Amino acid sequence: MKPIELINFLIISLFFICYSYQFFYIPVSLFIKPKAHREPTPHRFAVLIAARNERSVIGELIDSINAQDYPAHLIKIFVIADNCTDDTALVAQAHGAAVYTRRDALHVGKGYALNFLLEKIARDYPAGCFDAFIVLDADNVIAPNYITEMNKTFSDGYGIITSYRNSKNYGDNWISAGYALWFLREARYLNNARMLLGSSCAVSGTGFLFSREILERCGGWNFFLLTEDIEFSIDNVVRGEKIGYCGTAVLYDEQPTSFRQSWRQRLRWSRGYLQVFSRYGGRLTRGIFHGSFSCYDMAMNIMPAAVLTGISLVVNLSAAVMNFTSGGDLKVLGLSVLQTVVNLYLTLFVIGSITTLTEWKQIHCSTGKKLLYALTFPVFMFTYVPITVASLFCDVQWQPIRHERCLNVNQITRVCGKRVS
Repeated sequence: MKPIELINFLIISLFFICYSYQFFYIPVSLFIKPKAHREPTPHRFAVLIAARNERSVIGELIDSINAQDYPAHLIKIFVIADNCTDDTALVAQAHGAAVYTRRDALHVGKGYALNFLLEKIARDYPAGCFDAFIVLDADNVIAPNYITEMNKTFSDGYGIITSYRNSKNYGDNWISAGYALWFLREARYLNNARMLLGSSCAVSGTGFLFSREILERCGGWNFFLLTEDIEFSIDNVVRGEKIGYCGTAVLYDEQPTSFRQSWRQRLRWSRGYLQVFSRYGGRLTRGIFHGSFSCYDMAMNIMPAAVLTGISLVVNLSAAVMNFTSGGDLKVLGLSVLQTVVNLYLTLFVIGSITTLTEWKQIHCSTGKKLLYALTFPVFMFTYVPITVASLFCDVQWQPIRHERCLNVNQITRVCGKRVS
C-alpha cells in the first residue's frame, strides 16, 4: 500500500472508530420503545423569542403559541427585538407578546439577546414566576400540542429538554433539504437514541426548554460564543446534567436556500465548534476518563470530524502538489481520493436514506423530491469540507439569517413543496 493510500485508509478508519457508535443508535431508535411518562404536573412557562428584523414571520409563530392546547394562563410569550430596523416589535405586540427592545452594536448574537431578555424578565416579574423557559426562533411555528408534550417530559424530571425539529421548506432545493434531513436525523437517530439509552442529548439552536433551577445554577444565561446552543449543552453535560428529548413536541423552522447564506451560517457553526472545544475540551476529556459516555458523545459531535477532514484535505492537496512538481504519477493519488470520496458518499447516502424512509410522513414535499434529496444529502455534507477549512482562518462574526416563509402548521403539512404566502 502506497503512503497516500495508507494515510487515507487511516483517516477513514479513525472516522469509523470515532463514529461507529452512532450506527448502533439506529437499531436503538427503531426497536426500543420510550418509557411511559409520569402523571404530568401543570407548570408555568415563559417562551423566549430572540428576533432581529423578523416582521415577516414572527406573527405566525406567536399565533401558533397562542393556539396551544396547553392552558393559556400558564404561558407567557416574550420577544426581544434585537437591534431591529423594522417593525418586528410592533408586530409581536399586536399578536400578544410582551416585547423588549435592545440596541447594542458591540455585543451581537443570540446569546447576548437572551441574556438581556432574561435580565428584564427577572427585573419585571416575581422570583419563581416561571418554572421553565422555552427558547424558539422567530421563524419557527410549533404543533398545537408542543408545550403539552414538553411539559410531560419536564414533569419526568428533566431540567433541559430538546424537541423534534422539522422544516417549513424541505422541498425548496438541495440546500434546505440538506439542513432539514440533518436535523431530522439528529432528532430521531441521535437525541432519541441518547434518551432511550439514558445518555445526555444536546440542544440545537431552537426548540429547547430549561428550568428555572438550571438558569440559577448557570448564574444566568452566560453563553456568548458563536454557537451558544452547543456551549450551553456542553457546559451542562460536563457538570453532569442529563439533557432530555421529547420526540412528540414538533417544531418547524425555515432553512436557508441560497448557498451564500448557508455558507455564512455554517461557517459560524464550524468556528463556534472550535471555540467550544477550546473552552471545554479539557473538561470533556476529564469527563471521558471518568467514565462519562455523554462527554465522549459530545466531544465527537464538535471536534474529530473537523480535524480529520482538515488533515485529509491538507495531506491530499500536498500529495497532489508534490506529484505535479516532481512529474510523478497522479493516477494513484486520484484513485485513492476517489475511493475515499465514494466511501464517504455511500455512508452519508445510507444515513440520509434511512432517515428519509423512517421519517417519510414527516417530510412534507413530493415523493420525487424526497428521493432526489436523499441523493444530494451527501453533497450537502461534503460542502462542510471547505467551510471547515475556512473557519480555521476567517474572522467569523455573527450575522442574521433572512427569513420570509410565513406558513402555519396546516399549510406546511398539506403543501408538497409549493410556495405559500
